[in-house]
Amino acid sequence: MRSGSVKSYCIDNEGREQVTGFYLPGEIFGWDGLAENYHQNAAVAMETTSICEIPYGQLEQLSTTIPSIQKHVIKLLSKEINSDQKLIALLAGNSAHQRLASLLLSISARLAQQKLSSTRFRLPMSRGEISNYLGMTVETVSRAFSHFQRKKYLKVNKKEIELIDKPALQQLISNPEARSITSQRSGY
Repeated sequence: MRSGSVKSYCIDNEGREQVTGFYLPGEIFGWDGLAENYHQNAAVAMETTSICEIPYGQLEQLSTTIPSIQKHVIKLLSKEINSDQKLIALLAGNSAHQRLASLLLSISARLAQQKLSSTRFRLPMSRGEISNYLGMTVETVSRAFSHFQRKKYLKVNKKEIELIDKPALQQLISNPEARSITSQRSGY
């Protein structure tokens, strides 16, 4: 990705879309096509986007002649696997607040890696896409954003986000009691 953002998704057996990832500038997507020469996921730009295609044959050839490229590709694949495992863990038993906080902090960290602002950014995805990705309803996503604003963790203006208290969001994620407390108090 040079600029913009991309959503990856798959269609389940009943024809429903399941969002499987969001990709930001500087990131690589499409790894799912390497194993069987077939992409399990589809991808669509969420805004004006510029991408650079890297044909696998060329990447493979460069990797054999320049060992540092092969090492870098393996690291990128490992990061993708780690990201997928974190998502699975996130969806397993965490509250709506923890899920949304994790997504926002992940986007913040990924933007920081690209030397972009990690505290003020525009969310390219809709509330519906966020809810689909995190396994929540759109209403729950909206209530969680409202809760974070009341707590002064962040400011939201449509899709513009300003993270005001990143440590509080991080603490929310790491607090095992937040799973049951937040769910009981807010009804989700």
